[in-house]
Amino acid sequence: MSTLSWIILASFTGGVLSLLLAAMLTLKTRPSWVSKLVSFAIGALLGAAFLNTLPEAFELSENPNQVTVLVLVGILLFFILEKLVLWRHCHIEDCEVHDPSAAITAADGHPHHQTHEHDHGRSGMMIMVGDTFHNFVDGILIAAAFMVDIQLGIITSIAIIAHEIPQEAGDFIILLNSGYTRSSAFMMNLLSSFATLVGGVLAYFMLNTLDFLILPLLSLASASMIYVALSDLIPGLHKRPEIGATVQQVSLILLGIGMIWFVGLFAHGH
Repeated sequence: MSTLSWIILASFTGGVLSLLLAAMLTLKTRPSWVSKLVSFAIGALLGAAFLNTLPEAFELSENPNQVTVLVLVGILLFFILEKLVLWRHCHIEDCEVHDPSAAITAADGHPHHQTHEHDHGRSGMMIMVGDTFHNFVDGILIAAAFMVDIQLGIITSIAIIAHEIPQEAGDFIILLNSGYTRSSAFMMNLLSSFATLVGGVLAYFMLNTLDFLILPLLSLASASMIYVALSDLIPGLHKRPEIGATVQQVSLILLGIGMIWFVGLFAHGH
């Protein structure tokens, strides 16, 4: 397949697959699976960043300091962007926008409706705007990875899908708590997921003529994965400090890293 075909396939399949799995987790299965998936997503993100995208960025760069500076700038940039999103969205003390595992905490296994009281859809609309932008950026990062190497693109796509599932599950809960029906929440998330495809296709044609952007985009992709894992996902795991939960979390993180490492070995034919 051509590089563009891979980008379209990964962007479309990734967006739809993560949405369907998130819907199943949120509406059909036990809430405990969401928190387990968060741990696995952390490992996948860190593995993709440190084992794949960063090494590729260093190979493309003649000056390693350029990559590290870009990663540092990227982490600060994502911090600022997240602050803006939280400032616009959170109107209460305990905000669950970026804590997917906290969005499903009812003892009886059903989503609770205490955090976001019915607000005529305002909270849901805000999270959809932020999620659409996030998906668009994911598409750009997928395209940049595929344009460097098909194997890198596949690994990057897997990592993005892994962290999108718990995030989409959290979005479902926020939409339901905001007053949307299950069908409308699903349709809104589906439309938002197409932003990944749009971002990937646009980036492909842009990067064909602006190939010097591939290095900074790989660096920003690494920064995004590291920031999401360490800032947005790991703090939620600390809410369960007991030994059994910690062992389970570490095991799932290692499983996520191991999966990325194995996919990398298999993709490169080692």
